[in-house]
Amino acid sequence: MSARHALVRRPSPRLNEGLVTHIDRSEDVDVELAQRQWDGYVAALTDAGWTTHEVPLAPECPDSVFVEDTMVVYGDLAVISRPGADQRKPETAAAEEAVRAQGYRIAHIEAPGTLDGGDVLKHGGTVWVGRGGRTNDAAIEQLRTHLEPLGAHVVTVPLTKVLHLKSAVTALPDGTVIGYEPVVDDTSVWGDRFLAVPEEPGAHVVLLGDDLLLMSAAAPESAKIFEDRGYRTVQVDISEYEKLEGCVTCLSVRLRGRPG
Repeated sequence: MSARHALVRRPSPRLNEGLVTHIDRSEDVDVELAQRQWDGYVAALTDAGWTTHEVPLAPECPDSVFVEDTMVVYGDLAVISRPGADQRKPETAAAEEAVRAQGYRIAHIEAPGTLDGGDVLKHGGTVWVGRGGRTNDAAIEQLRTHLEPLGAHVVTVPLTKVLHLKSAVTALPDGTVIGYEPVVDDTSVWGDRFLAVPEEPGAHVVLLGDDLLLMSAAAPESAKIFEDRGYRTVQVDISEYEKLEGCVTCLSVRLRGRPG
């Protein structure tokens, strides 16, 4: 990997009021523990050689720690999202300024389109977009218009069982798409590139390096599968964010193509 920069955002003191859609709100979020877990997540990035840039805290926005949802970054372009949940729409302004400060060109998803960044999985020139509760067809068409001139092939993926596409699947460095099969609507989208994992948190990885994966500590069996395939894993405890349907991808925006 070349440039290794990432945007992150500290959790709001109102994190416990964050939205949940596909799971029951069975227990409160421990906000103090969540802050310590966020510190550990950021430390994992920096220990792996990444430079982090903080988007200003948004104390009035419970879900704002999930900064990935504010944009889709491709090449030198940041497409600022228009979140599908109204209470999340105020999160994007400061995130836009933060990514602009890193030298990115800016585009926007406009009404009636709605899109969450967590619905977008990119690998090798293909951009898969989950069409579900937070992202609609109008936004997918706008995203296609923004990204196709950069060489991207945008593919719509049906999504009904989880909050975001990357709640169901992510990709390994070699292009293998990993997913927890009970929450994937249609594995045939990826054909023989799809690899089922035994734990739902095991479906979520952040690529820290060519052979280094950041993942949840709640998926030891999946970690063993990845290690048997030659990858190294960094496992972090994000239990408080998992109570809100969050995962390791949600907590940062990776800026691998950061302009010089």
